[in-house]
Amino acid sequence: MSKATIKQVAAAAEVSTATVSRVLNESGYVSEEVKERVMEAVDRLNYQPSAIARSLKQDKTFMIGVIVPDISNPYFMGISRGIEDVVGQEGFQLMFGSSDENPGKEERLLQLFQEKRVDAIVLATAGGNDDIVGRLADAGVPIVLVDRKLESAEAGERLDLVAEDNAEGAFRLTSRLLEDGHVRIGVVNGPARASTGRERDEGVRQALRARGIASEPLVYNGEFSTEDGIRAVRRFLASDPRPTAIVSLNNRMSLGVLLEIVRNGLRIPDDMAVASFGEVEAGSLLKEPGLYYIDQHPYEMGTRAGELLLRRIQAKEEKLEPACEIFRHEVNRLN
Repeated sequence: MSKATIKQVAAAAEVSTATVSRVLNESGYVSEEVKERVMEAVDRLNYQPSAIARSLKQDKTFMIGVIVPDISNPYFMGISRGIEDVVGQEGFQLMFGSSDENPGKEERLLQLFQEKRVDAIVLATAGGNDDIVGRLADAGVPIVLVDRKLESAEAGERLDLVAEDNAEGAFRLTSRLLEDGHVRIGVVNGPARASTGRERDEGVRQALRARGIASEPLVYNGEFSTEDGIRAVRRFLASDPRPTAIVSLNNRMSLGVLLEIVRNGLRIPDDMAVASFGEVEAGSLLKEPGLYYIDQHPYEMGTRAGELLLRRIQAKEEKLEPACEIFRHEVNRLN
């Protein structure tokens, strides 16, 4: 069965195609009696308006592009769900892309979203794309940074930001290990090109300085992945002397840390204490783990990002000051 056209709807309702368009787009005056005739014809013919034509007419696609490093990470899934729950109420749909921590792939996704004419972009950047992000913002595309900042502070200050207080969280997490008497601490972190990696590293070092520890911490920098958490533990266990505690600054890496410690027959925290930036669900499977962790709030961050998106989209040409929403943390212990 062929699809009905707007001309067929107009003929069935005995009105012009322009009137059908006004009814469907809710633009311009149309009497209630005519509206009823048009909608009855739409239902009877099962007419489906062209999304492309509607977006061209309204200058909106009702699509929002979301780029995160890893959509399978529960943290970014929580952020995405929060965004969707807010913008979905206004008729917007999300288009997802995972950069895989690859700046080149992120650049291609940004270009793709521009070509698709998305109404706005949410970006948890892998780094290295300040120029293209700036060009998109200059072209009028609303962009909300989430979780991560741009490398250039000047460029980032022009955009809305929803992020965590990474330095403070890492400071508190490391301080708890120091308070328990640990001096030699292994640090598991992601790449320095990501603002989260840089800021959390600084938080660890601030905690060590505050305790008067001048020696360099034992640091493993990898990707934000389970595999690199495993590699970090292997390196730490091979060092002499090896650390008595590990602070892992990413939830995916923390899972790898726990897995490798257990594989080596070590007990947490008796043989190796662990503190994680982000809760690790597998930690609850350990017997008396004594695991410190930062309680993150990705869903709440997502809802705030969604609110900022709608604010930008609805403001159109109106000049708005960039918003900066920073979420702070408490340290918890899983016993």
